[in-house]
Amino acid sequence: MTIAPDTAPSFDYEQALRGCARDDRQALQDIYRQESRHLLGVALRIVRQRQQAEDVLHDAFMAIWTQAASFDATRGSGRGWIYSVTRNLALNSVRNGAREVPVDEETAEALDAQASMEAHRQLADAFEMHASLGRLNDCLSRLEPARRNCILYAYVDGCSHGEIAARTQTPLGTVKAWIKRGMGSLRECMA
Repeated sequence: MTIAPDTAPSFDYEQALRGCARDDRQALQDIYRQESRHLLGVALRIVRQRQQAEDVLHDAFMAIWTQAASFDATRGSGRGWIYSVTRNLALNSVRNGAREVPVDEETAEALDAQASMEAHRQLADAFEMHASLGRLNDCLSRLEPARRNCILYAYVDGCSHGEIAARTQTPLGTVKAWIKRGMGSLRECMA
C-alpha cells in the first residue's frame, strides 16, 4: 500500500476518527478534504473504472463514518486504517464485479421471462412439495429413531457417513446399513 507523501504531517487522523465516532461531521469533512483524492487514486488503481472507483470512495467514507469507533490506535495508524477500509472495499468491488456478466437488452428480457416461468413452476412445485413433506414426515416418524437421525444427518445436515458415525458413536458399517435400509423403507412408504 502506498500513501501519498505530500499529505501534511500535522493532520491528526486519530483525532479525526475519534470525532467521526462522536458523530462530528466536521471530522469526516476534514478527512475527506485531506485524503479523498488520494483514496480515489487507490480505488481507481484497483477497480480501473472511474465510476466504480467513485462508488468505492463513497462507500469508504460511509464505512469510515459508521465504523470509526472500531478504529484501534494500538493496531495501527488512523491514516493506515482509512486506506485499508478503502482498499478492502475496492477489492470487494472487483471480486463482486467478476461475478457479474453484462448482457444486452434482448438477452436480459429473455432471462427475465425464463425466471418468471421458473418462478411459476416453483410455486406449483411448492404446493406439491408441501403435500409430499407431510407424507415424508409421517414416513420418517415410522422409522426407528437411530435410523431416522442418521438419515437426517446425511440429507439435512449434509454429514458424511464417517461424521454420522462419530456423532452417533456408532460403527461406520452400522451407520451405512441403517441409512440404506431406512431409505428403502422411506421409498416404500412414499410410493
